[in-house]
Amino acid sequence: MGIFLNSSIPYAVYKEITLDPYFVDKSSLIDGLIPALGRRDRYICITRPRRFGKTVMAAMIAAFFGTAKSDTEGSLFDHLKIAESKSYAAHLHKYPVIYIDFSRTPETCSSYLSYISRIISGLKEDLQNEFPTLSVTPAKSLWDMMQFIYEKTKQRFIFVLDEWDAVFHMPFLSKKDQQEYLLFLKNLLKDQVYAQLVYMTGILPIAKYSSGSQLNMFVEYDMAGSEKFCESFGFLNEEVDQLYQTYLHTASLKKLTRKDLKDWYDGYHTATGKRLYNPRSVVLALTDNQLRSYWTSAGPYDEIFYYIRNNIDSVRDDLVLLTSGEHVSAKIGQFAAVSMDLETREQIYSAMVVYGLLTYEDGEVFIPNKELMDKYNELLLSWR
Repeated sequence: MGIFLNSSIPYAVYKEITLDPYFVDKSSLIDGLIPALGRRDRYICITRPRRFGKTVMAAMIAAFFGTAKSDTEGSLFDHLKIAESKSYAAHLHKYPVIYIDFSRTPETCSSYLSYISRIISGLKEDLQNEFPTLSVTPAKSLWDMMQFIYEKTKQRFIFVLDEWDAVFHMPFLSKKDQQEYLLFLKNLLKDQVYAQLVYMTGILPIAKYSSGSQLNMFVEYDMAGSEKFCESFGFLNEEVDQLYQTYLHTASLKKLTRKDLKDWYDGYHTATGKRLYNPRSVVLALTDNQLRSYWTSAGPYDEIFYYIRNNIDSVRDDLVLLTSGEHVSAKIGQFAAVSMDLETREQIYSAMVVYGLLTYEDGEVFIPNKELMDKYNELLLSWR
């Protein structure tokens, strides 16, 4: 078992999650991936706001397909929804999986070279250890090594790439570094026959980072516009009902009502119109027996507030309405929230919808719940 190839970590991570009393079974997502195995549409990118379960789903997928399960008997998936699929046994623990969390960096990291070298050298070492009888020389490029392995063994790999866009939020990386990274992904993945399936997840759509044909092989699914996979991220109303029943049976001092959870953490919408709750916030509220904001203040959310602050004349009146609970008419598209040139009202609101800071429905944007309302009020106070 290696660092990236056939790592036992995703299985251990997901097993720990399934033991949580407030676990929600989203394993049906896997059934939607199986038909893409080995096909032209095998490149799948699912984007969601932070804290909406992207890493949990990535660990689940790697744990299901991967051969590196840690249990000696059975599987933790035997009692989950995916076990009802006709394809279950044929694909459970049958594939070598390359799992990369791109948000992780070397111990000391101040350059793109040190960042990407950790991944490349780690993968090359894993491949050498996995195929010791082949003359797999690390002097070759990573993709040439993998192509060589395929030519000799016909072995194909499943790639699970978590937080693929983390590099666009790392301050030590330049625009040139980011383009080098996109070229790395293109060389490693695009039209490579050794890739059986590529599952990638992040915050913003690929097209907002990559121009031209670098990563145009991916089919992208976002929260606002894509119906497929829309129920696999975030908690549905009926799932929160079940979690609340668990809370009622286990909490010694019941301080939360079901309405509390709705007011504080509901308000997001799938492309099919179903309501979604922020999963991290619901679980932590029930675990802590306390209502408060559980989204961290660091990271891309601060960047969005930066755009508002620097374009305050465009949205000042709207913010007054939004923080009073009103809806505001807006035309929403997909814009790159990592760029510093979001100038129009529509661009700002579009980025905020992608980040989960606003909800968009029927031509209007609004603040979805009390958790985020607290953040907006805090933001407005800081400007006074």
